[in-house]
Amino acid sequence: MQQRLTPGTALLLAVPPLMWASNAVIGRLIREMVSPLTLNFIRWLLAFILLLPLAVHVLRPGSPVWPNWKRFALLGLLGVGLYNAFQYLALQTSTPINVTLVGSGQPIWMLATGALFFGARVTRHELVAAALSMLGVLLVLCRGDWHALMSLRLVAGDLYMVLATIAWAFYSWMIARPGASDALLRQSWATFLMAQMVFGVAWSGGLSGGEWLTGHGFLHPSWPLAAALAFIALGPALLAFRCWDLGVRRAGPKAAGFFVNLTPLFAALLSAIFLREPPRWYHAAAFALIVGGIVASSIKRPAAPSTAQ
Repeated sequence: MQQRLTPGTALLLAVPPLMWASNAVIGRLIREMVSPLTLNFIRWLLAFILLLPLAVHVLRPGSPVWPNWKRFALLGLLGVGLYNAFQYLALQTSTPINVTLVGSGQPIWMLATGALFFGARVTRHELVAAALSMLGVLLVLCRGDWHALMSLRLVAGDLYMVLATIAWAFYSWMIARPGASDALLRQSWATFLMAQMVFGVAWSGGLSGGEWLTGHGFLHPSWPLAAALAFIALGPALLAFRCWDLGVRRAGPKAAGFFVNLTPLFAALLSAIFLREPPRWYHAAAFALIVGGIVASSIKRPAAPSTAQ
């Protein structure tokens, strides 16, 4: 049974958007150094190597992963193989503002996926929360001028970001609905993540191989690229997945989905820090709207009074 949204859980769920914002910035910066599917493969291969000392037992023949390999192969495909691959592909052809805007639809996809495929009921509070969060994101994206939204133009990269958000919605619902072997593997966060990465690295490696076979793969080694790869392997890969997994299990996928809308806000703050762009009034207003959506999503309906005598 999921818990109420506590400050500790909220902090856990705020870490992944911060990591994802930095991941999007870095992915855009290094797009001419490495092709997108190869970037995703190298990122997860490095994360796999870093995690191996903590979870090598997952690879042994008696591990509970192998009798349930279909579940973990699907989790690895959705969370490791597809989500960031689609995001890196999106950053090749779409502008950061468009990618962020499309990605901000995550709460809607989370609610729709839960209702259509997992039997979840959508409440009025959750619809209000989705509206508040979306308004906050749009306020950041248009920089306080709603007319700026009319100038947005969608390109192929925006479709990739739609696919990424759908993949992440299915992934989040799957980890919120534990399988038969999850109890054993979740005794350690490293073992549960490794169970997914075993298959996820294979999926991302296959996609990277296809990229090279079609003549679209490239890699230009450099120290800046090495530093970028090290960061995205440690932060957006290991740390973000650990915090997201734990936060989703505590608060549930629908409440967690609203935290994704913090990503563009963190991106604006990172721009203020690294690009010396001062914060504006709409950043504070957007933060209030997004937090309002998160709070609204955590409100529980009161139990109906008992009629028993």
